[in-house]
Amino acid sequence: MASVKDGIEIRQCHSLDEFEEGVRLERVIWGEEITVPAPIFVVADHTGGQVIGAFDGEKLVGLTLALAGFRGSLRFLHSHMTAVLPEYQNRGVGRRLKLFQRQDALKRGIPLVEWTFDPLELKNAHFNLVRLGAVARRYIPDCYGVTESPLHAGLPTDRLVAEWWLDSVRVKEILAGNLPPANPGVQRISIAANISELKKRDRASGERVQALTRQHFLKLFGKEYVATGVENRGDTTDYLLEPRDSVAGVHLPELTPE
Repeated sequence: MASVKDGIEIRQCHSLDEFEEGVRLERVIWGEEITVPAPIFVVADHTGGQVIGAFDGEKLVGLTLALAGFRGSLRFLHSHMTAVLPEYQNRGVGRRLKLFQRQDALKRGIPLVEWTFDPLELKNAHFNLVRLGAVARRYIPDCYGVTESPLHAGLPTDRLVAEWWLDSVRVKEILAGNLPPANPGVQRISIAANISELKKRDRASGERVQALTRQHFLKLFGKEYVATGVENRGDTTDYLLEPRDSVAGVHLPELTPE
């Protein structure tokens, strides 16, 4: 299957040449330090994962790579990356890649896609929670270790885990443009709206914000709160967290040990 809109085609990738193009795209966006090699694309393609490309003619301009996973009897996809070339960003390409991913997963009877994201990347958080309808209730301190990538600014690679319950009422309503009602029991975690610039300019300040953010998330997740939204409030951006049993439109199972 394929999806074509505004001259951009979204489709599955299966060839070695396409995988090598994916590696080149990674290098352009993230640099060599955190680039995933082509054999991982091969493994994903051969073991029930996904390699999905966005093409402008013959040019690969965006990519989603996911690996197949199990947790107990639950079958899911771990979406390791979604990347779009800078000149094609803010054109809906990333969202179309994720929607194609959802369509393919549901066709194969897979109910859940997970991925990790940096809690301090607030634009990404808004996309995940507000635009796609994912939720987060796990926080992994220094998930990948400290890297030399300038993207990480020398900070620990703390990550939230997004859970995208593909066929839930919550996700279907949000994708249709219908935001869930406000929960009166919401808790907030406030982060400086300029945190991306701050952590690049002043590593020590970035580390302090990260440590405080980690502390707040771990405390609320320990009380079974779930991150469901992001709200811009001018100088700060707030994560919105709701009690697990009151999140509208999705039944979240108990978390099991990794």
